[in-house]
Amino acid sequence: MASLGARHAEVKRLRALLREPEARAAEHAFVLEGPRLVDDALRRGVTLSALFLGPSASTAFAPLVARTDEAGIPRYLLKEGVLEKVGTTRTPQPVLAVAPMPDPSAVAGIESGFPFVVTAGTSEPGNLGTLLRSAEAAGCSGVVCCGGVDPYNPKVVRASAGAIFGVPVVERELDEAIDALRASGCRVLGTAAEAEGARPYGELDLARSVAFVLGNEAHGLPDEIAGTLDETIRIPMSGEMESLNVAVAGSILLFESARQRTARG
Repeated sequence: MASLGARHAEVKRLRALLREPEARAAEHAFVLEGPRLVDDALRRGVTLSALFLGPSASTAFAPLVARTDEAGIPRYLLKEGVLEKVGTTRTPQPVLAVAPMPDPSAVAGIESGFPFVVTAGTSEPGNLGTLLRSAEAAGCSGVVCCGGVDPYNPKVVRASAGAIFGVPVVERELDEAIDALRASGCRVLGTAAEAEGARPYGELDLARSVAFVLGNEAHGLPDEIAGTLDETIRIPMSGEMESLNVAVAGSILLFESARQRTARG
C-alpha cells in the first residue's frame, strides 16, 4: 500500500477536519487522535469512515489495525513527516480516524429524568472535554453547548476520553435551550460563585430533572439570562478562593445529583 503525502486529497481532508470547524460541520464528521480513542470508538460500536496511520504504526498497533480491517474501515498510510503537518499536537499521534458526529435528539426530545449540563460560552477545550467525561460518568441526560468552543474540537475530543460518544451533545442558542429544557420539565439552575440570593447546592433537590447552566470561565453567566433561571446556586468554599474551575464546579454538581439519586434508590 502506497503512503500518502501532504498534498493527497484524503490528507487535505484530514487536516481540514482537524483544524476547521466549518469543515467538521459540513461533513458532520470529526477526527479521533490516538489509538486509545480509536479503540474506544470501536468498542462503543462507532462506524469509522477512515483510518490514518503514521510510519510503523501498522506494526506497533497491529491488533487495533486488524480490528479496523475486519470492520472494513478504509486504511491510509502516511509518509514520514505528514503527521507533523496535519496534527494539532506537538507530538502527533500515529493513529487517527475519522468518525461521524453522533446524531442526538433535539433538546426537548432527550430523556429528562436525569440532569443536563448547559455550557454558556465555555471557551477552554479542556474544560468542555472534562465536563463531557463527568457528564457520562454521572449519568447525565445530555450536554447542551451554547456558544464557546466547538464540542468536536480535537482538544475537546481528547479531553473527553471517549465520552463524546457516551453522552448526547446538542448545540443550541442559550435562550432556545433554556425554553426547551423547561418545557421538558427541567428546573433550570444557574451557577455562580457569588450572587445575591444564590443558594448552596446542598440545600436543593438535584436528583432529577434539573439543568445546570455553567458560564464562561472569565465572565460567568450572561447578564441577560438572569431573569430566565428558576434559581441560582453556588458551591460554598473555604479560605480565600473566589471561584472554581468551570469543569470542577460542573462535576461537583453532577456527582451530587448522582449521589442524591443513589440515596433515594
